[in-house]
Amino acid sequence: MKVLNINGKEVGNIELNSDIFGVEVKEHLIHAAVVAHLANKRQGTQSAKTRAEVRGGGRKPWKQKGTGRARQGSIRSPQWKGGGVVFAPKPRDYSFKLNKKERQFALKCALTTRATEQKIVVLDEIVLEQAKTKVMANILNTLKLKKALIVTEGESSRNVMLSANNIQGIKTSAVNNLNTYDVLKYDTFVVTKEALAKIEEVYA
Repeated sequence: MKVLNINGKEVGNIELNSDIFGVEVKEHLIHAAVVAHLANKRQGTQSAKTRAEVRGGGRKPWKQKGTGRARQGSIRSPQWKGGGVVFAPKPRDYSFKLNKKERQFALKCALTTRATEQKIVVLDEIVLEQAKTKVMANILNTLKLKKALIVTEGESSRNVMLSANNIQGIKTSAVNNLNTYDVLKYDTFVVTKEALAKIEEVYA
């Protein structure tokens, strides 16, 4: 692949590791990894009261027979205003575990997909002396990136992350925080040479 600088000029070439960017894509693993990621993000704090928990309803609102109205046993039955909720949602844990090897292979499948679609941009480096959103926005405009995941590593990564925080459609990530969902969600996978070396070290 071509290696670009932040001005969009070609400064060299690099060969991607086929053990990471050239594996057999298994869609069921990608699906499982994405579902697990989204499920693990859910707070699971939703809660509503059942008829046993709402206030009132201790006595029968009117006698069983003779009123001409439908029989009722409690003013807190689900059909009453202010009544309890049938099968009310309660706080629960939605998360589930995916095996480490499955999770890693799903990430490799996602990276292979991006490589096949030619949606990977390799940069020699992104060096920002200080966190400046305007500087970062200019770099992205030069590279024609609108919806991208930027993976960085090293000393300058903090300034890059802070600079890209407020830019819509852009997300930054360290190599250790890479996940299948983010790789697939963003149109372009942008990675520095230093981060690419780290990815190959961790996942190869």
